[in-house]
Amino acid sequence: MDYTPIKEWLENNLTKERYEHSLGTAECAYELAQKFGLNKDKAYLAGLIHDCAKCLKNEELLKILKEMNEVKEEELINPKTYHAPAGISVAKKEFQISDPEILSAIRWHTIGKKNMSDFEKIIFIADKIEPKTRTEDYVQPIREALREDNGLNKAMLICYKNTIKSLVDRNLKICPDTIDVYNELLSVL
Repeated sequence: MDYTPIKEWLENNLTKERYEHSLGTAECAYELAQKFGLNKDKAYLAGLIHDCAKCLKNEELLKILKEMNEVKEEELINPKTYHAPAGISVAKKEFQISDPEILSAIRWHTIGKKNMSDFEKIIFIADKIEPKTRTEDYVQPIREALREDNGLNKAMLICYKNTIKSLVDRNLKICPDTIDVYNELLSVL
């Protein structure tokens, strides 16, 4: 697939750092898909466009979410996560993406959900550990967990611990779904 038009759109609609992050996430998602026996090209595409709605204004994101009419009220407690569900609409409109696996991975790459597929997990993790904008001290424990048995779930748990700690440290609200996923991960390890 020729990703040039998508990359051009992203470069024109994201900040420079967010664009670099998107490229890094795509590359990392490709590597994780290869490691875990998933579709590498599909993972690259999902990683590339996962933040396609990230630089839209909150008012525009809320308008998209209202039109979608499938976002739960508790998902709206933190504006930093609006871009994930809104990304479905942008991916469909701008890139003609209809693949449900890609759209779901975009949808859940921030808050997550219980019973995530391995594909959703690799996009979630790639977003957290891509090397272009993430620090080595943050990334290293997650990458180490990926090498272990049950590595996807172990890596996910580290990501959730980091996220919850960060939200608590900044006195921000935590979506109940985040806690549910954390508890689910604890129960499968």
